[in-house]
Amino acid sequence: MTAPRDFLADVTEIRRKARQHLSEGAVTQNYGGSAEEAVVLLNHAVATEIVCILRYKYHAVCATGLASEAVKQEFAQHAKEEEQHLDLLTERINQLGGKPNLDPDGIASRAASQYVEGENLVDMIKEDLVAERIAIDSYRDIIQYLGNDDPTTRRMMETILAVEEEHADDLVNLLDELK
Repeated sequence: MTAPRDFLADVTEIRRKARQHLSEGAVTQNYGGSAEEAVVLLNHAVATEIVCILRYKYHAVCATGLASEAVKQEFAQHAKEEEQHLDLLTERINQLGGKPNLDPDGIASRAASQYVEGENLVDMIKEDLVAERIAIDSYRDIIQYLGNDDPTTRRMMETILAVEEEHADDLVNLLDELK
């Protein structure tokens, strides 16, 4: 373990290093991961979030049936939260020196989840639940890949994962209520 005196002695070196490579922004010399690989993974998550936003927005508009008003509100809320995830992901990609891939061409092929509309309210909920479960598994894989090499991106993904798990729980509850 580094003694406080040793750490304080290193401050001079930390300051010197901070003045080097200024164009790299947040990616300093002790960044343990590969920023390029993280950007690729995060751009896949970007595509997944875009597909989820579009599917939730469609469901929020097109859901019908006796219980549809409450479910529509839930879909709309999930769409807003997925949009917040998209904002976090694109900002982190930018911090890592990458370029967020928001090009509509190829979004469906880059996304882990699929855009499936569903035939009725129950189908819509099930399709959203499937998509959440896919996002959960793929985001866990990203988190494991990042490990301790990129704690900032890992923590961001853990935060997003927690919301995706909450969404899945919400959708299971909606299915139970509709039975």
